[in-house]
Amino acid sequence: MKRQDFRFFHRLRVRWAEVDMQKIVFNAHYLMYFDTAVADYWRAIALPYESAMQRLDGDLYVKKATVEFNASARMDDRLAIGLKCARIGNSSMTFSGAIFRGDELLVTCELVYVFADPASQTSRPVPQPLREVLTGYEAGNDVVEVRTGRWETFGRDAAAMRTEVFVQEQRIPKELEWDDADASALHAVAYNRLGQPVATGRLLQSEAGVARVGRMAVDRVLRGCGLGERVLLALMAVARERGDHEAVLHAQRSAESFYARLGYVARGAVFEEAGIEHIEMARTLD
Repeated sequence: MKRQDFRFFHRLRVRWAEVDMQKIVFNAHYLMYFDTAVADYWRAIALPYESAMQRLDGDLYVKKATVEFNASARMDDRLAIGLKCARIGNSSMTFSGAIFRGDELLVTCELVYVFADPASQTSRPVPQPLREVLTGYEAGNDVVEVRTGRWETFGRDAAAMRTEVFVQEQRIPKELEWDDADASALHAVAYNRLGQPVATGRLLQSEAGVARVGRMAVDRVLRGCGLGERVLLALMAVARERGDHEAVLHAQRSAESFYARLGYVARGAVFEEAGIEHIEMARTLD
């Protein structure tokens, strides 16, 4: 196998607890590396595993795992774990994996999963929607679609996402989360290929030429996968199209670096909103 055989890579650094006295990785840890890569693979295809499997009315169970060793990883090595869905049968799916140190192939692996009823653990056919997600991703297709529109169309899904993130996770009181601005705002919702909403945001216009972005929320499991950026860029595109020259937002301090990477600059002093520290940030829309 070669690195170019894989679209997806999970990266890690070998820690001291994973090596023996010769500073060589214990053999059993390679399966842990592959298992961690599988978890990140589901994130890469924008499927929050637990809720996605509930929607598909099943779960995945490991049937077989085989590992072939070519060379050892060592303490402080930076490794890349390539993973791909190589085959989908009636009720099983086979993932091929490889661990690289630079371009050097160290370990290969084959993991066979069976899709099954979670109660009886009896096998079931792999659902067609899941087949399409996996084959589409491996073919290079986009795994997310961002749609924009009014509350009447997207309110239910946007509300579900915001309730999960702001009300349940961040414990913001419901009365502070909901306001009359939703009715006039333009909303963006990102959907995965199972039709699940996985991120949202809204766009207002507080004054002529100035777009106000707000209520940015991403599924907790899928943060760091670029979904927030996709939603934000979609909202900024709409703002440009309607002639706005600037975008402003109130960023939670924990998300300040995310917005800074997309060209937003902090201005003014830190303030508290719904019990959480925020700072105003802005950028031009050119």
